[in-house]
Amino acid sequence: MKKSMTRVISISSIILFSIILVIIPSNAYAEEINVKSFAVEETAIIQVTNNSNENIKSFKIWAGSDYNFKSFKTEKGWVGEKTPLGVIIFKSSEDIKPGESVKFGIKTDKTNSGINWKALDKSGEQMDIGKVLSKEIPKVSTSGTDILTESTFRIIPETPNSGSSIRVTGDGFGASKELDVYIDTKKIGDFVTDNNGHFMTTMKIPANQNNGTVNMKIKDKSGEEQKISITIGKILEEIPEVNKFKLVIQDYPDTIQIGGFLDIFGTAKPSDTITVKISDSDGGIINSGTVESDYEGKWKFEQSIKIPFDTIVGKYSITISDDEDNAIRNLSINSDKIITITPSNLKINKGEIMKFSGTALPNKIIEIIIKEPAGEEIFSENILVNESGFVEFEYQPNETSIKGTYTIIATQEKNKELIFVGLEQFPVIPLLLELDKLNYQTGGNVKIIFSGKALDVIKLRIIDPQNNQVGDDIPITLQADNRGIYELNLNGYTAGVYSAVASKGSEQNIKTFTVGLQVGAGTIKINATKSTYLTGDAMVLLGDAPKNSIMIISLMDPDGKIIREKNTFSDKDGRISDNTFHIPENGKQGIWKIIVRSGASSDSTEFEVLSTIKQGMSITIPEGLEISSEIQTITIQVSGAQQNVGVEIIASDGKVIDSFSSSASEQGNINLPWVIPSNMEPGTYTVKVTDAFSTAQIIFEVL
Repeated sequence: MKKSMTRVISISSIILFSIILVIIPSNAYAEEINVKSFAVEETAIIQVTNNSNENIKSFKIWAGSDYNFKSFKTEKGWVGEKTPLGVIIFKSSEDIKPGESVKFGIKTDKTNSGINWKALDKSGEQMDIGKVLSKEIPKVSTSGTDILTESTFRIIPETPNSGSSIRVTGDGFGASKELDVYIDTKKIGDFVTDNNGHFMTTMKIPANQNNGTVNMKIKDKSGEEQKISITIGKILEEIPEVNKFKLVIQDYPDTIQIGGFLDIFGTAKPSDTITVKISDSDGGIINSGTVESDYEGKWKFEQSIKIPFDTIVGKYSITISDDEDNAIRNLSINSDKIITITPSNLKINKGEIMKFSGTALPNKIIEIIIKEPAGEEIFSENILVNESGFVEFEYQPNETSIKGTYTIIATQEKNKELIFVGLEQFPVIPLLLELDKLNYQTGGNVKIIFSGKALDVIKLRIIDPQNNQVGDDIPITLQADNRGIYELNLNGYTAGVYSAVASKGSEQNIKTFTVGLQVGAGTIKINATKSTYLTGDAMVLLGDAPKNSIMIISLMDPDGKIIREKNTFSDKDGRISDNTFHIPENGKQGIWKIIVRSGASSDSTEFEVLSTIKQGMSITIPEGLEISSEIQTITIQVSGAQQNVGVEIIASDGKVIDSFSSSASEQGNINLPWVIPSNMEPGTYTVKVTDAFSTAQIIFEVL
């Protein structure tokens, strides 16, 4: 897979603590709205699960060009309305709250080829949009043992009250199984697992449940069970009338890291106007704004506030007020991380650019490594940070890039940070571990950095050179920021190659480290598996060296510039193997060199790099090829363009309804928003793009 990256290192010109509003969910490393469709012939069931932090107020669906809706059904409390254009709008007085789901039934005149959908919040703003393909309705199995040895579940919150609602979620159960939930001997609900043995459901603790420790059980039809102990608290007391509409800022972290995000929300009188002011330690107001409370008195800034990287560390205060009252909360801005890098957007679409900015140690090299969703390293580059310490860089996926979560690993000296960005989806934090270096001395400490789902407990296991486990599993609880750090003491470890294994259920990640290895005193041989590479190509390096010795591999361009260096080692048989090096997309054509060094011993091999020439253009429309009447703007994305490009929007009768031109970027990309005319008739339209060398077109339909 071939990628390209450009980067810019410059002094930040962001005004002190100017607030950058970024639309981002509070739990941004998760897909916001999960929509599934199960169908039998012309009948389909659509299940909508709200994984966001906001309520879903309404849900819209519309058909494709090859079928039509005939009828629909809703759950109790929901109503549906079919517009003249064929869009079905589902509404309810009860929103779909975070963690909840709702189902709708539809009947079509033909087997549907996919259902377009859009979820809206209370303000009518789009929360998410997509197209779901229908799967065959799964058959629910009620036989056999459905509780497996790896079956686990938990509840949210962990300590509920009598009469309160809880979320129950679990993994590792039998696929498509009907299971029951009990508190001690009393059944409180049931559910069906999905095809992967996962479930998430909402239930209620009985109001007459006694306080104290009880067993919550999940049972299958054969009587097998999995249980956990939970503590039931008291029924929540009714809030006194005088406190119901008190002006309050709800809890947020007392300390925020520079580059982090802050959510401000609270309660007030219903339909009240709240003024928010942010002040520095001297009382100077550095920003302010207003927000309206809803009919329940709840208010929240819809956008999270990003703390700029050049903010002065120290004490700040947030003051809220209305016509009658005010409230103040303090906030500390801190910067205890050596590397602080964040993306400008957590989710990008194909054709868009991943942009990153942050701070690191000035006048030192920082290594950027990018891994695609399957974990393969697809790019790496060293950047020299200048004296300002402010870092910016960009990364351009191409048309063949895989949808999913991309991991960016930033390393500077012994400091390491993990950054996550989603392509065509919000990133889902994977279970990963990273080490601060490769080789350690006996008696030293290994700093291990973990990532995964917040508050998950993962197991750390160490495997020795003889493939035996060292000691017991070590439980690691991840923090609320999806991170964890553990220092492993190496007292008693003998020299050799070890593995650190992090696991959670069936998911695991492995990293190798060495203890007590020395530079080799003998002959080293290194070879590339090919004599000619194209820019962007991955390399496989093989060689021989003294057994269990550490070494450095360097990639040098035709000008003698070291493009990348990496520490590695030879195994117990003296073999060297590495597949992490890539020729840069913008690499210079000519003779390149791989150099390996271990103490006074070294070897090198030369190879030729040729430039690649990309020909032809491709066009995509991220909003899809079936555009509903409610979509006002589409984005025309072009790749492979050269120089100036002309664009025409052509109706089915050949009439050109709009035309314009644009210049391609250095990577040959164009990103053009186009506003759909308000009088544009439903029908089929063509986008035609022409540059100096070729023409491309794409057809879309306005519903």
